[in-house]
Amino acid sequence: MNPNVFAPLSALYRAMDDAFARTARRYGFICQGCEDNCCKSLFFHHTFVEKAYITHGFLELASPVREAVTRKARGYVEKTFSSETGAGPPQSLGLMCPLNENGRCSLYAFRPMICRLHGLPHEFLRPDGRLIKGPGCAAGEFDKQAYTPFERTPFYQELARVEMQFRQQHQKTGKLKQTVAQIILDSQA
Repeated sequence: MNPNVFAPLSALYRAMDDAFARTARRYGFICQGCEDNCCKSLFFHHTFVEKAYITHGFLELASPVREAVTRKARGYVEKTFSSETGAGPPQSLGLMCPLNENGRCSLYAFRPMICRLHGLPHEFLRPDGRLIKGPGCAAGEFDKQAYTPFERTPFYQELARVEMQFRQQHQKTGKLKQTVAQIILDSQA
């Protein structure tokens, strides 16, 4: 896939990263990793453009890294969605995102929106007008500080616009609900 197709998503990601960095500085927050690591959370991704971007980045990795990530992705999917284990959330199974290598993301530049925005207290306005607020991760101890708004709504709206454009350009229809591990395994098909 032509990398230029990702220009709108890359621009959106830069805006997200800048807004996150500004808000994190106001809180004095630096993610150091923690026991409640977001890389252990069960995140589903719902956009074809992000799936394509993750796949694009994955295919740029050196072959030995791709092979290691693929092995971890296979284990992650088997354990997370197995009827034998009762299909539990990754944190209850002690699983880490298959892209996490020694606390670092193998695809950091290609990481999806939720990975970019996770951690800070935030708010967003749903399409039905309801305001949703999230407290941020436990490691930030944000409840001991004055609230600094981190408004996600414009990012969600722009991602929806970028997704619609991508779907039209690539004739994508239907719904998507996959973990990063599932996306990695799909890239092998």
